[in-house]
Amino acid sequence: MANAVTTIGVLTSGGDAPGMNAAIRAVVRTGLAKGLKVKGIMRGYSGLLNEEIVDLDFFSVSDIISRGGTILYTARCEEFRTEEGQKKGAEILKRHGIDGLVVIGGDGSFNGACKLANLGINAIGLPGTIDLDIACTDYTIGFDTAINTAMDAIDKIRDTSASHERCSIIEVMGRSAGYIALWCGIAAGAEAILLPERYDGNEQGLINKILESRKAGKKHHIIINAEGIGHSASMAKRIEAATGIETRATIIGHIQRGGNPTCKDRMYASIMGAKAVELLCEGKTKRVVGYLNGDFVDFDINEALAMKKDIPEYQYEISKMLVHR
Repeated sequence: MANAVTTIGVLTSGGDAPGMNAAIRAVVRTGLAKGLKVKGIMRGYSGLLNEEIVDLDFFSVSDIISRGGTILYTARCEEFRTEEGQKKGAEILKRHGIDGLVVIGGDGSFNGACKLANLGINAIGLPGTIDLDIACTDYTIGFDTAINTAMDAIDKIRDTSASHERCSIIEVMGRSAGYIALWCGIAAGAEAILLPERYDGNEQGLINKILESRKAGKKHHIIINAEGIGHSASMAKRIEAATGIETRATIIGHIQRGGNPTCKDRMYASIMGAKAVELLCEGKTKRVVGYLNGDFVDFDINEALAMKKDIPEYQYEISKMLVHR
């Protein structure tokens, strides 16, 4: 069967995520194995519009699988949100002979891929985001590394919090999605987990729980706060004033985006990258690769973007049962 594409481009867009390099490596080497040319597009859609396009060969992606971040760099691009920018991007791709494109990123990146597909460029999306907030997939590239990085930091903070008998508010990433907070809260044995999808703003209830725990003999307290709720420093001051317990806030921040990817992120990202190339070789376009119910699958991009995702209620109920009541 003849290949539906002859030259594949690959770019990373939006926030960086550990495992993106593994996906890039898999796209390049799978493409080459199938007799295709592969080009890297630097700095996402911004680099596309600036024609920052380079040839990639087998050795271009040597020794990158263990590195966090993305060797192609990433950037946001307002111009590409416009119809003129999208047409310009498609024309540049065609001028460079790129008839298939792999886009590694989140929902916004997939929207861009869909626009390019409408303009004649076969496009496949890979879910690259530490937030796990893409509805069509149970796994997103970078999530596993991010939660392990955060969990390690939380464990260390717990040690010093216990030594000083403090209350510690630890803010993890997740502007509109609480998956990092939920997983880290359960895995690190937090006394409270504040999620954007569930938090009702009842700070007094949180204060009462801390006081009750202290009366019951609890000497220190860990509160996991998602970025989407934020204001951890001011929250710490209010809790300390109300309880008399020394309270410190720690914002873990962007260390969650970096670092060596876990084995899972390297493995799953590699399989997703290879699958993206296979889909392009089958003549597929406007697809998103996902991991669902133990298998690697693909969805129509528009169908995937229309799906809604919420915190699993069962997991949330378990998180409430496991904290001190």
